[in-house]
Amino acid sequence: MNCSIVIRAYNEAQHIGRLLEGIRQQTIQDVEIILVDSGSTDATAAVAESYDARIVHIRPEEFTFGRSLNFGIKEARREFIVIASAHVYPVYPDWLETLLRPFQDDNVALAYGKQRGPEFAKFSEQQVFHQWYPDAGKTNQETAFCNNANAAIRKSLWEKNNYDETLTGLEDLAWAKWAKEQGHAIAYVAEAEIVHVHNETPRGVYNRYRREAMALRKIYPEAHFNLYDFLRLTITNILSDLWHAAREQVLLKNFVSIFWFRFMQFHGTRMGHRETSLVTPQLRETFYYARERKRKEDEKREVEPIRYNSGNGE
Repeated sequence: MNCSIVIRAYNEAQHIGRLLEGIRQQTIQDVEIILVDSGSTDATAAVAESYDARIVHIRPEEFTFGRSLNFGIKEARREFIVIASAHVYPVYPDWLETLLRPFQDDNVALAYGKQRGPEFAKFSEQQVFHQWYPDAGKTNQETAFCNNANAAIRKSLWEKNNYDETLTGLEDLAWAKWAKEQGHAIAYVAEAEIVHVHNETPRGVYNRYRREAMALRKIYPEAHFNLYDFLRLTITNILSDLWHAAREQVLLKNFVSIFWFRFMQFHGTRMGHRETSLVTPQLRETFYYARERKRKEDEKREVEPIRYNSGNGE
């Protein structure tokens, strides 16, 4: 099963080489790589071109997550579109094979895979990954949850409903919601695992959850997040993280980050629910161009993981 891989990037020269090397080592070799670059000033495009990627340019002032995907998918020549963030990389050489397998069922519109953080990821971030991406897959999940850092869709369905270009995030959730409303299935593939590199400051965490909350309110107008929700979720998640960290004997080195990560996560969520979804130029700069740069081991698969060269980033 061949595919087009669409990668969104802005100044990702540090990370994109490892993703492209991981793609080169996949069991599926008949792939088309399209990089949607939104004004990178580093070597992102040059690195991608060295791996035979086709570059599609979008002006920074035009960027939204949905618009950049629409640009890339429009250029794709294959029916199956794999979507990956530039700062992820596959763990196993059958990542594409397993991610695309659910499409053998003609009713499947979207498949998405497991995400984990690198060794240096914040403990609370790892807890979020474990909560959102369990070890057991599901061929037809009940909700529209998904994530375009590691996902695949049918282009023929995208042609009927492009990604929403007005959202500040969660364009994947909006598209999946539409697909389910049309009677299609969404598959979660735990074996299609990637490492997602986030190394955000407290401000970066706040901004990410804030813009996603703004988008969520637009997708689901009935959604709410009040002061009680903020206090309840902040306290319960901090206590849960502290307990897990102590159990895994990593509490001391993660103690401070657990408090600031969870506070900024839910503070950003609360602020996003209180704000308008109108994206001003100032918000655009904050959300899109202000990049600031354990749990127990998962069950091991029988498939040998990819051995990355340390020169391909972290």
